[in-house]
Amino acid sequence: MLVPLVILIGLAYRGGAVVILAPLCAALAAGLTQQPVMAALTERFAPATGGFIVNYLLIFLLGAVFGRLMEVTGAARRLAETIARLLGQDRAIFAVTLACAVLTYGGVSLFVVAFATYPLARALFRLAALPDRLIPAAIALGAFTFTMTALPGTPAIQNAIPMPYFGTTTYAAPGLGILAAAIMAFGGLAYLNWCGRVESRSALAAQPPIDAYEDVGIGVSPAAPTDTPRVSLTVALIPIFVVLICNLVFSNLLLPSLDLTYLTEPQWNGVTAESVIGTWSLILALAAGIGALLLLTIPSVLPNPIQTLGEGGEAALLPLMNTAVLVGFGSVIATSDGFTVLRDLVATLPGGTLVQLALTVSILAGVTGSASGGMSIALSSLGDSYTDMARADGTSFDVMHRVTSLATGGLDALPHNGAVVTLLGIGKLTHRTAYGPIFVVAVLIPLFALIAVLGAASF
Repeated sequence: MLVPLVILIGLAYRGGAVVILAPLCAALAAGLTQQPVMAALTERFAPATGGFIVNYLLIFLLGAVFGRLMEVTGAARRLAETIARLLGQDRAIFAVTLACAVLTYGGVSLFVVAFATYPLARALFRLAALPDRLIPAAIALGAFTFTMTALPGTPAIQNAIPMPYFGTTTYAAPGLGILAAAIMAFGGLAYLNWCGRVESRSALAAQPPIDAYEDVGIGVSPAAPTDTPRVSLTVALIPIFVVLICNLVFSNLLLPSLDLTYLTEPQWNGVTAESVIGTWSLILALAAGIGALLLLTIPSVLPNPIQTLGEGGEAALLPLMNTAVLVGFGSVIATSDGFTVLRDLVATLPGGTLVQLALTVSILAGVTGSASGGMSIALSSLGDSYTDMARADGTSFDVMHRVTSLATGGLDALPHNGAVVTLLGIGKLTHRTAYGPIFVVAVLIPLFALIAVLGAASF
């Protein structure tokens, strides 16, 4: 079972196309684990891949369009220059990380944040003469580390999945969460700033000046003109605030107040309102942000909106497929007998309830390349056992919740992780070029934070 996983990670790191590698490795995994290969591909890999596309197509599409509009209208560049002036060019890494953290803590999907902030990050890094290869790590630090698993109240799915299992809320164990968040945030910023100081001189010599503000790498080949339109700071900020505010209003006020009981009918797949409100809110908020940006820039700044919208839509396709096929690969792995053996094995490791829980979730997240996937498999299979163990030894359910959430945010960010692949794809960077800093800020430091929390919880 581990052989195809190692092959996938190794070839992805060397720049292999994940959209091709994932089905090939899924077929290899099926053969090595004695599953019918064709059945595994058509009845497990393909449905899981298609299911991801069904669930996230609109979010990817609208996120890419929003990011492309922010670039073409000059809104991203205006924000970048303003932040650079306010914080100083030497704080570009902090500015990008902070922007991503605010957006994700406000409920915006990390995929959307990646699309929307990459133009801003690219401009900021050029102003500060920092290498482009550090941009994905800065975005990763802000978007899927401490705001995804640690900060109390974060709306990330990784902080919501444990609630029904342990009877907790998103604010479970706030002290431990803040401790972990501080370690991730300050540790990641210290490391990236050190990298920036080491590499800034060579980056300045190797990269074109900021005036040559070409395509920021979200899948559009034609270079943007050097005379990128300049919108006001107000116009640049309004779409971002529209997305944030609309997401909060739709998710907490408007949609919950509607009668959505019709969703339980078979023709609507029998879903619950709670399962769709978050997705609907984000889709509506992104659409509102796009609409606001179009109204503010047509026709003076954006004379050809149809072309720009098309370019943004095309930019979403490859990142969406890269992520979806990895979900398909994980589904083949997760249904193998070997995966069941691994799951049961890690559940018997010594160290007490919290340590066993952390190891189980971490390893399963690493094998599947998915934080939410690894957590879901661990809790659905072993949640009742861990709950009984916690009751027996007096372990707080709030602490169990926080450890579970934190454990998803380490090994999940290995090279085959969908978010990592998407982030590198947006920037047109390879694993060999840019994954190293991501590994430090999204794998090593979160694992250290998890160990620190386990130590603090033992006292």
